[in-house]
Amino acid sequence: MIGSEGTLGVITEVTVAIRPRPSRRAYGSWAFPSFAAGAEAVRALTQDGERGDLPEVCRLSDEEETELTLAQSSGAATHALRRWLGVRGIHAPALLLGVWEGSDGRVRRRRSRAAKILRSHGGVPTTGIPAAAWDTGRFSAPRLRDELLAVGVCVDTLETAARWSRLDDTHRAVATAIREALACGKDLPCAVQGHVSHVYRDGASLYFTFIAAAEADPIAQYERVKRAANAAILAQGATITHHHAVGTEHAELLPDEVGPLGVRLITAMRAEVDPTGIMNPGKLTGSPTKG
Repeated sequence: MIGSEGTLGVITEVTVAIRPRPSRRAYGSWAFPSFAAGAEAVRALTQDGERGDLPEVCRLSDEEETELTLAQSSGAATHALRRWLGVRGIHAPALLLGVWEGSDGRVRRRRSRAAKILRSHGGVPTTGIPAAAWDTGRFSAPRLRDELLAVGVCVDTLETAARWSRLDDTHRAVATAIREALACGKDLPCAVQGHVSHVYRDGASLYFTFIAAAEADPIAQYERVKRAANAAILAQGATITHHHAVGTEHAELLPDEVGPLGVRLITAMRAEVDPTGIMNPGKLTGSPTKG
């Protein structure tokens, strides 16, 4: 059922596991000299740290996203942070944000162990202020996106996931493909930024946001960017989607990821449980099973 996007069944009953509401929330952030360095530190935290050290939120912004974040947070604290990092030779940092939740003592121990690993991989602690600020304003981005669209700015997101060994290459390849599709340059400024939003023992997600002046046909502009990004993703051996789903938009790319046999297996399962093709027709495999 998981990952079938409503094509293999209908959930009629759910058993829910309830946990106590966390009594403590703690923040931390670390600057790294590059996105690659930050990704290596997060990999070490995931694979080498004790189970539970990984924060509930582990978000690593690349240099471009970090720069925009700092630019939006102008003030004495931000200027002091820039000077402090400059002294340490970090002028274009990649910023890792961490949020831990749980009981007071356990949160303190987890955060302390994680900090030790991150520092050992070159992380410079930058207090919990950036992570707390992100947590406070995290839901304002969709509203801002809608406002930008209303005034002629093309802004959207796309995501993927890759193994740790391919994460940095995938990040650079996809960001480059997006910039080229948008024809970014001196006369056509744009912003392409990315971050890691979910981490696993074997790899992590990559989430990209791109911003540019909208063209006369913004839908065609978006589709051009998506085609370029998807080609780069597949070329790197990454997945065509991490959590936005295959749906209909990515359905034609599924054979490139799972192969013809994988598509035939999915289609055979759909035909078995839904012979008339009424469950989310067109999703995942691109056409109803009866067709």
